[in-house]
Amino acid sequence: MFELIKLLFDICLFKKGPQDLPSSLWLFRALVIVNVCVSFLMISLQAGWFFSLLQSLVSAVLIVGFGWLMLYMSRKRQRFYQTTTALLGTDALISFFALPGMGSMMTGKAVLLSFIITLALMLWHWTVTGHIIRNASGQSWTFSLGLAFLYLLGSYRVMALLN
Repeated sequence: MFELIKLLFDICLFKKGPQDLPSSLWLFRALVIVNVCVSFLMISLQAGWFFSLLQSLVSAVLIVGFGWLMLYMSRKRQRFYQTTTALLGTDALISFFALPGMGSMMTGKAVLLSFIITLALMLWHWTVTGHIIRNASGQSWTFSLGLAFLYLLGSYRVMALLN
């Protein structure tokens, strides 16, 4: 387990890519569950359990759907488990780091500092997603960051519609 967390953290630090993860259905399923749980914790800070669960499940479906569509369009579907596992795992890891900041903002303590930290984590999430896309699809860094931006913007919009 520690090896997996370290590998996901190395992906977040741009030292490794999704190709360094094993292509495993079991790992993919496990990280879907972990991602849903971390998202549930994050969303439940501001919503009831039903909407938190709904948004967490929709978020996981968006990640999986985006991974599949991006790889399908790139004609690299064989990389699905590795890429989507990387997207799910890094999203869960960065969201886990954002939990204290979001909790502070919800309680009204250190709001400015929490906002700055949360904004920095969102930018980090964007660049990590671009890094994963670049490694998985073989596209340029600029294209990958643009696609990551569009994906994240769309997913934030879908989450806002569910509120």
